[in-house]
Amino acid sequence: MRTDIDNWESITVTEIYKLFSTIPINWGIAGGWALDLHLGKQSRVHDDIDVIILREEQLTTYNHLSDNWMLYKAENGKLVLWQEGEFLKTTNDIWVTKSSSSPWAFQIMLVETEQQSWIYRREKSIRRRLEDIFLRTDEEIPYLRPEIQLLYKGGSSNIREKDFKDLQIMLPYLLSEQRDWLRMTLKRQFPTGHSWLDYI
Repeated sequence: MRTDIDNWESITVTEIYKLFSTIPINWGIAGGWALDLHLGKQSRVHDDIDVIILREEQLTTYNHLSDNWMLYKAENGKLVLWQEGEFLKTTNDIWVTKSSSSPWAFQIMLVETEQQSWIYRREKSIRRRLEDIFLRTDEEIPYLRPEIQLLYKGGSSNIREKDFKDLQIMLPYLLSEQRDWLRMTLKRQFPTGHSWLDYI
């Protein structure tokens, strides 16, 4: 078990692309880096780098990474080594490092799907076709659509100052249908209101 949650030396977007493009799964960059890939420039310093994969493709991912990386399950405030062949039914976050004493290099986030649709875990009626949840840069790097990434940020129980800044930076770059979708989904998750709705 590890507890050094602040011990990060993230690898780069390019390194993530080289690593994951050889794995036969659906994947994309998530988090703040996904928003910056949509912008085409880096808007702020990022503490880590996140990759989204489908829950049902987790063992394929593990088998391709485990020869060169150590993968830890993040559950209940603890980081516990993910064992070979172990299918994770409830774990949503995996932290990845080169060794038991190396800094964390990247994080893997597992998402739910059903009948070729992505499911938003916090409000399961919010769904998108699986083929529509990622966009690609000119270099073919897949990343989570900005309106979905902003929903993850705005839908959190702990909205950070940087999340609101990300929203402010991204709003001028969102198409009207992307704004409409983000507004609709936040209203569905928070029927009594949400602080972001006045801005979108």
